Amino acid sequence: MAKKKTTTETKEFQAEVKKLLDIVIHSLYTERDIFVRELVSNAADALEKFRHQSLLEEEVFDSHVPLEITIDVDDKNHTLTIIDTGIGMTREELEANLGTIAHSGSNTFLAELAEAAKKDISLIGQFGVGFYSAFMAGQKVRVLSRSYIPDAEGYEWSSDGSGSYTLTPEKGLRRGTKIIVELKDDAHEFADEAKIKQIITQYSNFVPFPIKVKGETVNTVQALWKRNKNEIKEEEYTEFYKFIGNAFDDPRFRLHFTADAPLAINALLFVPQENIERLGFGRMKSGVNLYCQKVLIEQHSENILPEWLRFLKGVVDSEDLPLNISRQALQDSALVAKLKQVLTKRFLKFLEEQAKEDAEKYNQFFADFGIYLKEGATMDYAYRDEIAKLLRFESSKSEPGKLISLTEYVERMAEGQKEVYYINGPSRAAAESGPYVEAFRKKDIEIIYTLEPIDDFVMNHLGEFDGKKLMSADRADLDLSAIKSEEKPEDKEKGASLEPEVVKSLTTWIKDALAGRVKEVIVSKRLVDSPAIIVNPDGYMTSTMERVMQAARLEKGEPFQETGSKNLEINTDHPLIKQLSLLRGTDEDFAKNVIEQIFDNAQIQAGLMVDPRKMVERNYKILERATKS
Repeated sequence: MAKKKTTTETKEFQAEVKKLLDIVIHSLYTERDIFVRELVSNAADALEKFRHQSLLEEEVFDSHVPLEITIDVDDKNHTLTIIDTGIGMTREELEANLGTIAHSGSNTFLAELAEAAKKDISLIGQFGVGFYSAFMAGQKVRVLSRSYIPDAEGYEWSSDGSGSYTLTPEKGLRRGTKIIVELKDDAHEFADEAKIKQIITQYSNFVPFPIKVKGETVNTVQALWKRNKNEIKEEEYTEFYKFIGNAFDDPRFRLHFTADAPLAINALLFVPQENIERLGFGRMKSGVNLYCQKVLIEQHSENILPEWLRFLKGVVDSEDLPLNISRQALQDSALVAKLKQVLTKRFLKFLEEQAKEDAEKYNQFFADFGIYLKEGATMDYAYRDEIAKLLRFESSKSEPGKLISLTEYVERMAEGQKEVYYINGPSRAAAESGPYVEAFRKKDIEIIYTLEPIDDFVMNHLGEFDGKKLMSADRADLDLSAIKSEEKPEDKEKGASLEPEVVKSLTTWIKDALAGRVKEVIVSKRLVDSPAIIVNPDGYMTSTMERVMQAARLEKGEPFQETGSKNLEINTDHPLIKQLSLLRGTDEDFAKNVIEQIFDNAQIQAGLMVDPRKMVERNYKILERATKS
């Protein structure tokens, strides 16, 4: 022992290392578990380096030793030991890698790192920096290492992280590195076997070398995304999906792709069978994990896919992305944006391919997950055109329950038609029975049924498709006169029309009678069977959008309020309007009750809310009058 003491050297850490240790231990890492991942990752790097070097050199030390990582825990002595059979380190490498920072401009590096730590942001790590995270949990760390070089000697590096370290020759070491962490009093949990297995499963499950804890290999699942997809069986994909997505069902769709430019990417993405948000389980979090060379960087990453693709599960692995010092965030925002763009465009292209390959299967997907694409259309302008091609709706030319694309609609547009028409309703039956589709039915013009409240917002955000403007059928400026089509015969005779001067007088009287509830009263060019409809002169605001806004106001506890900014279109060929013209001259008070009821009925047909108390009271007055006649 006396001889060993004389050969032990005590050295001071480089000044930058002291600063680095202070930052790492006290500021940088937000979760202590990370240090286990860092040490395992370094061990995997050492194994990979040895595997590469052994192919280049004729003779290496301990060539027969298997490439693996072994982890031992001692809950009595409170130690954690991580052993690899990798490339190992010489005395000089131990000093260079663990005693100094091999970084050009290290003072600037540390200043930026300290500032980043305050903001919970981090910078690119250098070799050995992840190792220092061991001092988060360790009161003392010992590193015993022997290089793969045949005549190299083994050494022990030891430090308590306070400012110095020792280097001591060590006999009898095998090739590789052993790190012994003597745990702090508040970190004894890392000497628990179950805790270590949980960390390995979460962060290092796909490391390409066996990781053994107490002799048991923990990382048993293969990194399928790195394998050639032609070599992978269907059941392997399914099992991997269940593992990575914590799922019990089979995936609905699977996208496995590799890209070399503009970034090196390996991705394996799955679409689940069920949309759990629709089942009432709350808003989903991203289900895609980000890896770099099979080491987990960010679980449930919110950076690599837009939020509206949060239903996806899977893995993205990119070797090109720079990592921060703690591997918990990504440093280059431009690269992250590029990764997100590549992944998003590739997945949308994949959906388009699926829609062409099996339209029925895609339509089933859209029925369950289309709400996410619609969300994307309203919030992500960059992918508007790609998303528009993927949208599906029912229409007047499709069977109930059958969906069509905007492309199909455009392909069969009538001669002279320049707009894509749509109308919103709570159901197909409600949309078809409403007054807004009468002119379309008469002229045999196809109209899309948008049956969810978000659909009007989607159409307004899209604005156009394939050069054709998207127009709601309840807009005030709707004009179908230029469209050439076979008009369907009317079921009944119109009878004599009102004279122009009578119509002018009637519209003026109605506007006065409604006393600010309407902006204008206009003779309709679109109505066939209904006496009146409500339209909004604001080209952007449809009845559906106003209905959603009304509901939002009520939810906030704000009182019901009519805006008075809508137009009333009347059908002067309708018997009720003709009778109203006569009634206002013989019983004006009753005529006012009738027009107010017509107006409220039109609002209800538009899906807008009305004051039920006033309406019920008025109804009784009208019924009372009707029973007297």
